[in-house]
Amino acid sequence: MSNTDIYNNVFNKAISDYHITDDVDTPIRNPYDRDSLENRLYLKCWIDTVQWHLEDLIRDPHIPPVEALSLKRRIDRSNQDRTDLVEQIDSYFLHQYSDVNVQPGARINTESPAWAIDRLSILALKIYHMREQVERTDASEAHLEKCRSKLNVLLEQQRDLSTAIDQLIDDIAKGLKYMKTYRQMKMYNDPSTNPVLYKKNPS
Repeated sequence: MSNTDIYNNVFNKAISDYHITDDVDTPIRNPYDRDSLENRLYLKCWIDTVQWHLEDLIRDPHIPPVEALSLKRRIDRSNQDRTDLVEQIDSYFLHQYSDVNVQPGARINTESPAWAIDRLSILALKIYHMREQVERTDASEAHLEKCRSKLNVLLEQQRDLSTAIDQLIDDIAKGLKYMKTYRQMKMYNDPSTNPVLYKKNPS
């Protein structure tokens, strides 16, 4: 079983577990050992899944403004949690391969393993919900056919991205590529760099 086989299985379990209740307020029950990579991946995908449904809710054209603002704040917090989890996952890989002898001529990748895995988590969600559309009994054949076509593209994209991630991790393990991480620098979350915040609260 490849690395991404494991990751995709964890993502599918998180998505399936969430949809038992299909409620954004369902408490998470992470089944994996706290110190394992699988634990972080499950939590990451759970956050993605809840946020997917928060994004659905906030697009209701009849949502009261106060409720919409509350959802927007919750989505902002979710985005921060998502970024934090990606950094934790990258820290795992940095530790995992810290003793690898980087080969002469080794190259850096355009993104770290965890940010690629982040995209894999989102793909699992897209596939789950596109498959829901394909299985609808109240939709037209034209809609179903369009969604079947999109599902096939998503499945191909998942296979290609999984292959690329496995190759990247293998290259890092062999010293053919090396990784660096750049910690988040989201200025709007920082009261010292967001002008709306620091102008209202001068130090």
